[in-house]
Amino acid sequence: MTVSMQEGYGVVASVDELVRQRSPLRAVGIAPTGRVRTLHAGSYDSAFHGRGMEFDESRPYQAGDDVRTIDWRVMARTGRVHTKLFHEERERPVLLLVDARPPMRFGTRDSFKSVLAARAAATLAWAAHDAGDRVGGVLLRSSGHLGVVPQRSRGRLLAFLRHLSEATAEENEGPTLSLGEGLARLGRVARPGTLVLVISDFHDLDQTAEREIGRLARRCDVACLLVHDRLESAAPARGDYRISDGEQVMRLPTESESWRRTYAERFAERRARLAGLCARHRAAFLMLQTGEDCRKILRADRFTRAFGGARGRGGRA
Repeated sequence: MTVSMQEGYGVVASVDELVRQRSPLRAVGIAPTGRVRTLHAGSYDSAFHGRGMEFDESRPYQAGDDVRTIDWRVMARTGRVHTKLFHEERERPVLLLVDARPPMRFGTRDSFKSVLAARAAATLAWAAHDAGDRVGGVLLRSSGHLGVVPQRSRGRLLAFLRHLSEATAEENEGPTLSLGEGLARLGRVARPGTLVLVISDFHDLDQTAEREIGRLARRCDVACLLVHDRLESAAPARGDYRISDGEQVMRLPTESESWRRTYAERFAERRARLAGLCARHRAAFLMLQTGEDCRKILRADRFTRAFGGARGRGGRA
């Protein structure tokens, strides 16, 4: 693994490093364009009509309508009194599930997967915060899990980044939640219209996790970010490679064609399974590889484009 001169770089995500993930563009936003059904004021369209900032349509005046909303132009053209309707603006809460469990502590390019996941989470959290959204979620850690209540304040976001940093630095391993259990906990606090971001290597993507992602996608906008290392997707070149778990040592049979084929197929199957799951539920699917700059997620509107058909569905109960 390539490591810089900075001690711990790529192995542990420092708070300073996560703070620097803030986009210089500010307020770029990460939510797909769509109607939001939440109860807090914010910067996205809601499905509610009222005295918001964005004009929606005009309709014939009805008894009880506010006379201040009369559409004089339409009345002059049609000869009938019409009133204007507006979209009230509502915020879109953002919930992240960030995986920092032991299988994420692997990487052959620049950083461990756990560090890349923390960087991606920080990038997206800053973008959401700068757009005026509340940010929270669930951290899956070596020592268990941590739930973070969605908040809009900068101080709370910095506390969230500290939790992310600490999760990448944990050494003691204890009972951890599975991905499915973490998603279930996230689902209990996700309200309709929430933007849910799942950042993991999805190594334990099973039927429970698939079911929870489906449940979330029925009422929220969901994005799955598959974090992986190049060595996971394809076997290394033929040679003498020995690996260890700290207790036992084994040699990789890189000369075997069948082993190399099976090795590559395992990752390809996981990727295809997750991509198919996202396609079925109209969720966004993105991939991040160690060595890549995770801030590219926000470039050229790549993140919102990934939602495709999910656009405009946000908030369907």
